[in-house]
Amino acid sequence: MKIGAVLAVLSLVASTAMAQAESLKVAVTTSFHNSGLADVLLPEIQKDLGLTVQLLVVGTGQALRLGAAGDVDAILVHSKASEEKFIADGHGTHRREIMFNDFVIVGPSGDPALVSAAETADEALVAIAQTQSAFVSRGDDSGTHKKELALWAGAGVDAEARAAVWYKEAGAGMGAALNTASGLNAYIMSDRASWLKFGNKGDLALLYAGDPALFNQYAYLPVNPVTHPHVQAELAEKLEAWLISDRARALIDGYTLEGGRLFIFNAQKH
Repeated sequence: MKIGAVLAVLSLVASTAMAQAESLKVAVTTSFHNSGLADVLLPEIQKDLGLTVQLLVVGTGQALRLGAAGDVDAILVHSKASEEKFIADGHGTHRREIMFNDFVIVGPSGDPALVSAAETADEALVAIAQTQSAFVSRGDDSGTHKKELALWAGAGVDAEARAAVWYKEAGAGMGAALNTASGLNAYIMSDRASWLKFGNKGDLALLYAGDPALFNQYAYLPVNPVTHPHVQAELAEKLEAWLISDRARALIDGYTLEGGRLFIFNAQKH
């Protein structure tokens, strides 16, 4: 083989190896993916860092399990208690808050449970339970599902009370659960971004929001390379530095739909 051809082959091998090295697997929530923000951020990450981010779109519970198994390099989820346990168990190096939005309660525009008159999220859920109005739960161990269960518990509506025909578990991501709620004309709790992005609203309307209990924080957790030496720890760190940068702030805060911001950047540079 001629020297030029050899050099060309070596160059191709080197560039292929580099392309493989500059690829990062990140497990993200369905709510983050459904919001459309990934479509904004990923091309800019590729442009700025030369880094291809491969998303595994799952619920928070599954994302944490993928991280614990070392099947991804980092996770972006929204369930603080579960995230802190993930770190305490040695699966992640640390937890870095990136952005937040809020949860909202959506339901039939006629609002048979009078959720829109509630003063707190607890009152809204109690009204749904007392009137036995149809309610769709994601039922998928996601961050949204975990939050919903915590809110029911806080409202004093236990699992036995919800074991009735009015409470329906979709066992699916946010988009599919919203579709189910639209088809049944039922109440549902959604993150605001997924609701705004959702295209099959039918007769559903946003009926309740604003309780501080509905705050929804997203955090980035790199998988621990001590536990899983094969993970791309340096690239995960590189991505984190970008996610807390002014560049990311502008893109996240600038992402709007129907005149409203879907996320608010709140990462702190330490």
